[in-house]
Amino acid sequence: MTNEALRASADAVLARLVGDTTGEARLREDQWRAIEALVADRRRALVVQRTGWGKSAVYFVATALLRERGSGPTVIVSPLLALMRNQVEAAARAGIRARTINSSNTEEWETVQAEIAAGEVDVLLVSPERLNNPDFRDQVLPKLAAATGLLVVDEAHCISDWGHDFRPDYRRLRTMLAELSPGVPVLATTATANARVTADVAEQLGTGEGAEKALVLRGPLDRESLSLGVLRLPDAAHRLAWLADHLDELPGSGIIYTLTVAAAEEVAAFLRHRGHTVASYTGKTENADRQQAEEDLLANRVKALVATSALGMGFDKPDLGFVVHLGSPSSPIAYYQQVGRAGRGVKHAEVLLLPGREDEAIWKYFASLAFPPEEQVRRTLDVLAASDVPLSLPALEPRVELRRSRLETMLKVLDVDGAVRRVRGGWTATGRPWEYDAQRYAWVAEQRTAEQQAMRDYAATTACRMEFLRQQLDDEQAAPCGRCDNCAGLRFTADVSEATLSASRGELGRPGVEVEPRRMWPTGLPAVGVDLKGRIPAGEQAAPGRALGRLSDIGWGNRLRPLLAPQAPDCPVPDDVAAAVVTVLADWARGPGGWASGAPEAPARPVGVVTLASRTRPQLIRSLGEHIADVGRMPLLGTVEYHDPHTDTRVPRSNSAQRLRALEGALAVPPPLAEALGAAGGPVLLVDDFTDSGWTLAVAARLLRRSGAKGVFPLVLAVQG
Repeated sequence: MTNEALRASADAVLARLVGDTTGEARLREDQWRAIEALVADRRRALVVQRTGWGKSAVYFVATALLRERGSGPTVIVSPLLALMRNQVEAAARAGIRARTINSSNTEEWETVQAEIAAGEVDVLLVSPERLNNPDFRDQVLPKLAAATGLLVVDEAHCISDWGHDFRPDYRRLRTMLAELSPGVPVLATTATANARVTADVAEQLGTGEGAEKALVLRGPLDRESLSLGVLRLPDAAHRLAWLADHLDELPGSGIIYTLTVAAAEEVAAFLRHRGHTVASYTGKTENADRQQAEEDLLANRVKALVATSALGMGFDKPDLGFVVHLGSPSSPIAYYQQVGRAGRGVKHAEVLLLPGREDEAIWKYFASLAFPPEEQVRRTLDVLAASDVPLSLPALEPRVELRRSRLETMLKVLDVDGAVRRVRGGWTATGRPWEYDAQRYAWVAEQRTAEQQAMRDYAATTACRMEFLRQQLDDEQAAPCGRCDNCAGLRFTADVSEATLSASRGELGRPGVEVEPRRMWPTGLPAVGVDLKGRIPAGEQAAPGRALGRLSDIGWGNRLRPLLAPQAPDCPVPDDVAAAVVTVLADWARGPGGWASGAPEAPARPVGVVTLASRTRPQLIRSLGEHIADVGRMPLLGTVEYHDPHTDTRVPRSNSAQRLRALEGALAVPPPLAEALGAAGGPVLLVDDFTDSGWTLAVAARLLRRSGAKGVFPLVLAVQG
């Protein structure tokens, strides 16, 4: 077939895909160049084009043409289930039969594999996590690699650890690339890759026998529908009030992004209270609720989803009218990707950034979760090497000083590097030599620091904002857009009504967060020398407690972060904080199940206050305990002390088992306190400054209950999260 005939066939498939009955649909020039490279030349190509450009049209049209020529099915590696649902529906419009294999449809896997073997599937969408599932990797992937007619890597920037959203599972694609039959074309697509990420991904596409240098098609990244703006407001209360007052002025329906789960839930609740139809969408939202929220936004049944980055790649709503960020992401590339959700199928969409002073503290927290230091990595490899059997994450976690999510990410990187292997039952060491690439990890960390500075510069610039973002993505065609607030003038005022501002201040200033007690000991404690397991006996548990606020929220979090920062000086509890704690206590006592609620099974009123010893903030905790005792007209019974004042029980960013190992035997109830507990004859308030894992409170409560306390109610200033 000549190239002219191939082009005509490609345009005909496009017409079916977009529902064009006039026959006038035509591929963009770079779309055609990519399809020609894949179908006629059987090459590998990387397409870096703006969101909404039509990257999916490339692989669906190429699939139809390759299938007509007898090629095997297309395999699309796609990051999110939301994207998969959209892609299956889009493929059907072009007569392309698409199926998925992912964690939510395991019961369909055998059927799907049989359909593939029978030639009944044109497109198979798989999540990157499947690529390293032992059964899938060992039994399905080799057959798939042998039969694949086209491999598509969507959101390909995830391959590169230089990218803002690196995912170790994506690196498993190197194996699949190397195992593809010669001449199988490969397409990688992304809308958010700067020059360094583009070069890295293109280099990785050259993996495999006979693979030639990848064709890179990179277009201008301007989005002509987007009007960017930044609105600086005095504080979190003003930002929340601004949203409530101005949300209806924003076109259509859209997304309000927050940096944390706590903020998303807080903002959604306030906006609903002010009469707006919104829903929250976070990593903690149940799958069914997520899908319902997506459908409600797609159908414009809600004005906005208040979301974390969990609503990111893969969500496709062409008429999305606005994206607002309540808090600044740490990367201009991540920011560009998120704002790219808007304005795909409309002429005008509003994009607004409302930066906050808590942003940098949140950036710092997420930066602390980077690849672990070499000693922790080596420790993990040693533990795996010494084991005769594979170790699951729960079995491995107690033996290394890493939390489970960070441990799992590290293992995936080591798996790609060949140092470990995931098998049935867990992980094993391969024994292959492995080098800690400290220089590369440092360079990546420097890249993240530079990205944070770029976001500060973006918020402060008086030049074109779209041009700034395009330059961050190394777009050589970047030019002033003429649409942003700096080019065309402000479109929104900072005005908020007094009534809404008062309500916002009341919402954010309302103190009190429940602290859920620990009820089960973590698994694997005997492996680290701690003889505890199973359920914590009811008579040794803490009761549900209270905190003044979360460090991650936009209300009390902003007040508490400076007070509890590692470098903050120890001082008596500030008056406003002390007053707020009293409010928390009063609400707690009168609330459902509180000791002053009058409920039939309400617990007895606390009869005394106990503080926890602290090496960093003894004055703060002591003064807080004294204030609570004075206001509540209760005695300050004493302090849970350390056996050895020099023992360090702090295990930063560690897991539960390691935290408990550090605490085991470290705390003690002094005899005078034990005597006071017996004489008091009732429950006590246990006062501390901060809780993260909850294990210090659990261990102290267990000691107090064993020493005669009839109950223990934890009360802290802040919780992490």
